[in-house]
Amino acid sequence: MFTPIHTSLGALLLFQGSSGLLLHNGAVFGISSLLSGSVFGPSRDNVPIVAGLVSSVAPVYLLAPSLIPSYPASLHSWASVASTFGVGCLLGWGTKNGRGCTSGHMLCGLSRLSARSLISTAVFFTTALLTANFAAGGSNISSCGAIPCYTPVYPSSSELVFMVTATVISSITNMLIIPRVLRPSVEARTVFSFLAGLEFGMGLLISGMADPAKVLRFFAFLTDPSRFDPSLALIIVFGIGPSLITFLTKKPGQFVEKGKPGAKPTLAEGWRLPTATVADIDWRFMAGAVAFGLAWGLRGVCPGPAILRTVLEPAWGLVTMGGYMLGNLF
Repeated sequence: MFTPIHTSLGALLLFQGSSGLLLHNGAVFGISSLLSGSVFGPSRDNVPIVAGLVSSVAPVYLLAPSLIPSYPASLHSWASVASTFGVGCLLGWGTKNGRGCTSGHMLCGLSRLSARSLISTAVFFTTALLTANFAAGGSNISSCGAIPCYTPVYPSSSELVFMVTATVISSITNMLIIPRVLRPSVEARTVFSFLAGLEFGMGLLISGMADPAKVLRFFAFLTDPSRFDPSLALIIVFGIGPSLITFLTKKPGQFVEKGKPGAKPTLAEGWRLPTATVADIDWRFMAGAVAFGLAWGLRGVCPGPAILRTVLEPAWGLVTMGGYMLGNLF
């Protein structure tokens, strides 16, 4: 169902997590590389963020359990185990070779006006759209019963209190507390990395990005309007939009006139932004974007939501993450 308030507030939390990591730690919030890096090259730059993502399930589960997605039945046969593992491999191979996913390319890349991220997003989104609608006749896109999926639903009072409180606390923390309380140091960056992961994870849960059925229904406009849920379009408005404004205003990584360096990150000595350009695009980059789009369109899951589902469904997570890490080796 269409959830304008849930998704708008969740998107603001996604913005707080991703833009906060950029402005305070000088880094891009690319979940796919953070996830694989936390396994193959754990460091203070990736493990705390993944830990924050994992921890984000706790406050939602304890204070607003109705926001936890209801996942479809999985791993009910050896065939389902094999297909889940295969999609995990596709997800891992695609995000590694495509150099990112919905967080790094779509949320962070588009807001940084990266032409390379624009190309990747166009490829994997189009692939996912076609896959969701035409693979297996679009049977992986569920309906909302007798009511069209574009029918709006609104949060209960307890949900609204939780979501507004989380958004306000996140904003105050990022804009006021962090710049005034913490000073540049490795320890401070570690603390904020965890907070950024926590904010981003709650944003995924609240916005509906962590619900594979909701993601797949967003793609349904192509063939069946009655199954179309427009909620995730609000991610563009309240997630990418504010991030774009922040980037254009703060100009991270840029230099001011007369050769003097521009503002540094709050907690770091310099910026760690991607340096690859359109000129660096090769066949593996394009094939990776297609592979990720296939995985996203088949199951409605990308790396960030996969981490959250792993916490809530460990058996599914063990199979999917096993495939993801194997895919990352090639």
